[in-house]
Amino acid sequence: MNRLSAPQLSFLQQYGFDADLQRRWQGEIASGRLCKAANLVSGPLAAPPTADLQTLPPVGSAAWLELDRIGRDAIQKGQLGVVILNGGMATRFGGVVKGVVPVLGEKRSFLALVVEDAHAIERATGGRVPLFLMNSFATDASTKAHFAAHGNFGAAADRITHFTQFIALRMEKNGDLFLLANGEPSPYGPGHGDFPGAFRHAGHLRSFLASGGRYLIVRNVDNLGARIDPVILGQHIQSGRDATVELAPKWKGDAGGAPYHYQGRTQLIEGLRFPAGFDADIVDVFNTNTLLFTAPAIDRDFELGRYYVEKDVEGRKAVQIEHLIGELTAHLSTNFLRVSRSGHSTRFLPVKTPEDLKAIRADIEAIYGA
Repeated sequence: MNRLSAPQLSFLQQYGFDADLQRRWQGEIASGRLCKAANLVSGPLAAPPTADLQTLPPVGSAAWLELDRIGRDAIQKGQLGVVILNGGMATRFGGVVKGVVPVLGEKRSFLALVVEDAHAIERATGGRVPLFLMNSFATDASTKAHFAAHGNFGAAADRITHFTQFIALRMEKNGDLFLLANGEPSPYGPGHGDFPGAFRHAGHLRSFLASGGRYLIVRNVDNLGARIDPVILGQHIQSGRDATVELAPKWKGDAGGAPYHYQGRTQLIEGLRFPAGFDADIVDVFNTNTLLFTAPAIDRDFELGRYYVEKDVEGRKAVQIEHLIGELTAHLSTNFLRVSRSGHSTRFLPVKTPEDLKAIRADIEAIYGA
């Protein structure tokens, strides 16, 4: 590994930088063991058995009401927490920290709406829902300042917990460190697969369990449809599985991971692992990256795949090695749940660009109130 200065190394170590792992990646890139071809699955992908994809019962039915009761009871007992994946820099928003971007007026940012959602379910159930923000080196300071400037949006200080994902350095295609035009190395977050390790490493999983916590919703900060839903929580609890993955109907032009039958089980497989010519549309749903975990099940180490990804940085190709939260489904018993993608009940309302925000503003107002 190119030698790092003492200040550079000190900065990286704040975020759990693993110098030995970085050296190993550089060597494996140089040797060709880490490359795009190595990302690909090593066996056939098939559509999952129909029975592996669940749906919710009709709204208002006896079965639906029972799930609602189960979920509300768990929330009232303080068993639910929410983890917000807040590590990415919003390059399509001009490189700002997306969570602090105003959505409805100047004060109601993406993160403010997350807090509003938790407040609403607390009022409805009498429970307490702690929020955990997985920030990155790029978003941590701005996110904390945003909460401080707005008084935690009315939440008690002990309800909001910040922790950071890990950090790594981009590389050249030959394995050398990628250096920016100013000569500095280029850090990045290795992906939302950091969640279980970073959450445990920070001690928050242990404290959540000790306080009576049992279930964790994990969601992207920019998916405004991923609200707390007692019915979905109840369905997860009733399933008895370690994890629940929310799946949205696939529309024309959609790309992304989905559940496939692979190596003897149904699990999420992301697009970067598809072999050439693979017809991803053998499955009519895709992963929304909203997941529910039974918290004790993630209190261990997981060996997740490491994938070679190229990014454009300052007009040049840089290499990142990433891992994915969805790959936990290869290790945990998983409940795959079809959810709505339209109307007031939508569970998938992502905002990737300012244009997206304008296009779905009416939907956002309908859900959260103007």
